[in-house]
Amino acid sequence: MGGVNHPDIPPVLVTGATGRVGRVVIDQLLDAGVPVRALARRSEAAATLPAKVEVFTGDLTVPDSLDPALNGAGAVFLVWTAPPRTAEAVVERLAAHVRRVVFLSSPHQTPHPFFQQPNPMAVLHADIEQLIAATGLESTIIRPGMLASNSLAWWAPAIRAGEVVRWPYGTAETAPVDDRDVAAVAARTLCQDGYTRGDYVLTGAESLTQAAQVHIIGDALERRIAFEEMPPEEFRSLSSATAPSTVVDMLLAAWNAAVGQPAYITTAVADILGTAPRTFRQWAVDHAGAFTEGS
Repeated sequence: MGGVNHPDIPPVLVTGATGRVGRVVIDQLLDAGVPVRALARRSEAAATLPAKVEVFTGDLTVPDSLDPALNGAGAVFLVWTAPPRTAEAVVERLAAHVRRVVFLSSPHQTPHPFFQQPNPMAVLHADIEQLIAATGLESTIIRPGMLASNSLAWWAPAIRAGEVVRWPYGTAETAPVDDRDVAAVAARTLCQDGYTRGDYVLTGAESLTQAAQVHIIGDALERRIAFEEMPPEEFRSLSSATAPSTVVDMLLAAWNAAVGQPAYITTAVADILGTAPRTFRQWAVDHAGAFTEGS
């Protein structure tokens, strides 16, 4: 159901507005009738956003550039996409302008071995959470596990080319969460009361090996996709040109730790939204076009 913007509802500022989750948060808020502002480093980003969105040019590395977007806003969806040095100044600005912040973090406090590998991004997230907690903000932390959309970056090129999917740790189990469910939780906690100091790990409802996820994508495409185990060192070598070594090391360690045990699963999506999280199979069906040649 679409909504009508109400003048008495203060706008929500969405950072990371063109990202996988932020972009969907915008749609969810607009559907609920909430006025939306988007923070973009470049004004041309506005071309990819709905016409109803008020776009502000600003940069997390230049904290005072955020002031125009924050003036009069009621809440902020914070996705940290910058180096850590300006985090304290940015959080101070949020606290000076708005009442509520929802922070897209990671499950670094979760005891499951998959989430306990050395991860520089998790250290940054923990630091920002401490900064937010020290303010008077109404804050909510959401912690998606593995996003279903990672499949697009990881496996779509080989699938589109009709090749075997070669990947390390095919038996590692994760519980992919649909980006749309993460965005729906973010939108709900941004514009409804009752979630202050909430801390939610968001997962899908089923534990699936990486190989099984590839086969489910094949089912959605109505063809068999072969999966072949890739040695970790080969993955590290192939990834060296496209990802920082710390990220590659973290992924390999996490997948290795996830072999032989079920993924960590929560009921947070269903608890907040009142509906079960989308299955990975549903995600694959809905995104089948992204795995076909020419997409």
